[in-house]
Amino acid sequence: MARTGVPAVNWAGNVTFGAERVYRPESVDEVRGIVAGSRRVRALGSGHSFNRVADTEHDLVRLDRLRPTAEIDPDAATVTVAGGMRYADLVFPLHRAGFALANLASLPHISIAGSCATATHGSGDGLRCLAAAVSGLQLVGPEGDLVEVGRETEGFAGSVVALGALGVVTSMTLDIEPAYEMAQRVHLGVPLAEVAGGIDEVFGAAYSVSLFTDWRSGHGDVWLKRRIGEPETGWDGGRRAREKIHPVPGMPVEASTEQLDVVGPWHERLPHFRPELQPGPGDELQSEFFLPRAAAPEAFAAIREVGELVAPVLHIAEVRTVRGDDLWLSPAYRRDTVAFHFTWIGDIQAVQPALAAVEQRLVPLGSRPHWGKLTTLTPSETIGHYERAGDFERLLREHDPEGKFRNAFVDELF
Repeated sequence: MARTGVPAVNWAGNVTFGAERVYRPESVDEVRGIVAGSRRVRALGSGHSFNRVADTEHDLVRLDRLRPTAEIDPDAATVTVAGGMRYADLVFPLHRAGFALANLASLPHISIAGSCATATHGSGDGLRCLAAAVSGLQLVGPEGDLVEVGRETEGFAGSVVALGALGVVTSMTLDIEPAYEMAQRVHLGVPLAEVAGGIDEVFGAAYSVSLFTDWRSGHGDVWLKRRIGEPETGWDGGRRAREKIHPVPGMPVEASTEQLDVVGPWHERLPHFRPELQPGPGDELQSEFFLPRAAAPEAFAAIREVGELVAPVLHIAEVRTVRGDDLWLSPAYRRDTVAFHFTWIGDIQAVQPALAAVEQRLVPLGSRPHWGKLTTLTPSETIGHYERAGDFERLLREHDPEGKFRNAFVDELF
């Protein structure tokens, strides 16, 4: 087991974690020993968060050295994966076995456990956040004990999107389905007014749909990812791209998944970026805001009002849809959602005025910020948007009465 006193940093490099020690155990038993001997401990996944949700002043545990197992149960239609695995590690063996996940994030190189703990998502009117696919968890509890949690367990709906505060996840069981094929195409120059006035038509045009824009030009590019065998709606806005493009203008297209309606397997079309290519850290910061679907037209208008302020500090913005779920801390809890994502330049001082202007306009519309990204809201303002926050706080006291898995981020929320 490796242990180091060298500071760990997040993927973007904007956060240096304050941990005294960083552990990289190679077995679940080693994880149990670390947790039992720690006063406070947090698990760190792929580090693809832009705030201090994973930070601690005590011990950090990285699970990337656990054996990357993926145990498929065809009868139950599930796969059980090791706690340190990334989606990019899972999709290839899963596909070879003839199975698939219903949903993937845009970037498949993020850790599965970390993605689910923060309610990270893909896009699709019928697709819930990635955590909704979780049917079971194995956690290391505060005494180093192993805790099994499943859908039949009381409080399960509060145990998946849990911000790492209930224990260290050493394995997860996910729903799977038979493998399927997809094709992807891009519609260029679609007027934002057309999208805002036709949310159902545009985002219902394919299995997974994303809009990319700069919020200043008045138009965007719509990415349609359709499942082969499912009927198309006939929406055909803008003009179809005749060559492969990258979501961020000017970036090399080689990293993007195949387009131009070329048919291929699910894991090579659902993400925006190819799972077999490891991306380097970008000069970027990220924010994302989840709003009720019905508020989408107002949200479009509100962001366009500050487009001149936003565009100069923006790499790209993305709009996606997420189906509602029943997970207590999910930003899509019991409401179909439109998510407004901003990939900013890596200069927080320059970004702050634009971020504040956007959030000032979206909060009155019911905005909930992404747990792992930047927001101007205080913790009390953030948690006030979650009606099951009190239930989650009771779950915290039950599972971790001494607060071993808490950090400043969690303490300020609860």
